[in-house]
Amino acid sequence: MDTEAINQLKGTFRGDILEPGDAEYDDVRALYNAMIDKRPRLIARCCNTADVVTAVRFGRDQGLLVALRGCGHNGPGLGSCNDGLLIDLSRMKGVYVDPDNATVRAQPGCEQGDVDHATHAYGLAVPAGIVSTTGISGLTLGGGHGYLSRLHGLTVDNLLEAEVVLADGRIVTANINQHEDLFWAIRGGGGNFGVVTSFLFQAHPVKDVYAGPIFWDLADARKIMAWYRDFLPTAPRELGMFLGLKRVPKVELFPEALWGRPIVALMTCYNGTEEEGIEAMRPVRESLPEPLLDGMTQMPFPMWQSAFDPILPKGLQWYWKGDFVKELPDEAIEVHIEHASKAPDGLSLMHLYPINGAVHDTDSNAMAWSCRDANWSMVIAGIDPEPENAATVTQWARDYWEAVHPYNASGAYINFMMEEGDERVQATYGHNYPRLAQIKTKYDPENFFRVNQNIRPG
Repeated sequence: MDTEAINQLKGTFRGDILEPGDAEYDDVRALYNAMIDKRPRLIARCCNTADVVTAVRFGRDQGLLVALRGCGHNGPGLGSCNDGLLIDLSRMKGVYVDPDNATVRAQPGCEQGDVDHATHAYGLAVPAGIVSTTGISGLTLGGGHGYLSRLHGLTVDNLLEAEVVLADGRIVTANINQHEDLFWAIRGGGGNFGVVTSFLFQAHPVKDVYAGPIFWDLADARKIMAWYRDFLPTAPRELGMFLGLKRVPKVELFPEALWGRPIVALMTCYNGTEEEGIEAMRPVRESLPEPLLDGMTQMPFPMWQSAFDPILPKGLQWYWKGDFVKELPDEAIEVHIEHASKAPDGLSLMHLYPINGAVHDTDSNAMAWSCRDANWSMVIAGIDPEPENAATVTQWARDYWEAVHPYNASGAYINFMMEEGDERVQATYGHNYPRLAQIKTKYDPENFFRVNQNIRPG
């Protein structure tokens, strides 16, 4: 790739083309996970779909390794590459709400908080994750679960349409009537099939919620985890509740006397009035020990969605591993407690996110996301701000995962995986993998889009 080729690219590109040595290069290439450092040969900062087409065609013509990035939240750093072309979509941040049809069109550079902000004015929300800085693009293409999943399903269950730039540079619309196979594949199949430049979502009535954290000492974890396991299937679908084993973060959000204390937490969001929420939480408060902290209150939904943003800023050291969890036997609970009690001081954690309720209403063959019989999506994350602690949190997360994995399903939510190999990807998609490989062959036979949890043509 010579200077003339790069100059020709710049002349046909509306956004910016960055090279090593440019003033913005290091800031733009930096990833959410500071444990991973990659240096692309070029960064194409797209402003619109035409820029994406130009970048894709340039990457093909030059034979470059190409990575796609929405907001860079990807744990294993698959939103970038070394020595290739990074197609950066983070400037494409438009959000358009149609309140009459309760739909939302969002561009791929949007963070979850951008969508929440736009929809909240109309009393609507799209089911998504739990951290507002998460990129809507990677979240959606991986599946997407959070506080509204038990009531309204996964993010992909609410995806109505997508505009996609294919590996050959064509722009297509994928929905239930056009390119139906592609639409099936992108709902959980990640960035394997093209660059999504526009998402159309179904939104739902969500305004204020009864939400917040409840903490107990880790000594109570055995009782609380068993109770949570048994309670969740009976809970109203309006109640989104995930369980965490962690230490209390050392931030002003929590009482300083609790900082660093090992805890079991229930992080909860009830979509309804405060009175309804209090009633829904009555079994928690009547059945479980007195908590160290009960921070539940009525608040706007976007406020709760962004509550953890200050705790998990860009630039931390991350190592995470996930699993789908169908059952939570007493023996597995003991393993969880054993390893949670060894958590390094800091932000490391285990979370169990519920994927029952409305998630189970969709057939496992309806789209690429196939694990419709699991009750939780688990993540174990070693997290620390200091690079010198990266090895410690990584080893803790690996040891924990290896100990508890025998009790779990063989696959995991792809957004909770590091680079773990073909076998793990195939296990994640299960019986849907052969069809995904066929669709990959149709739309990307040369595996041009391969910097991802890769589905190989076949």
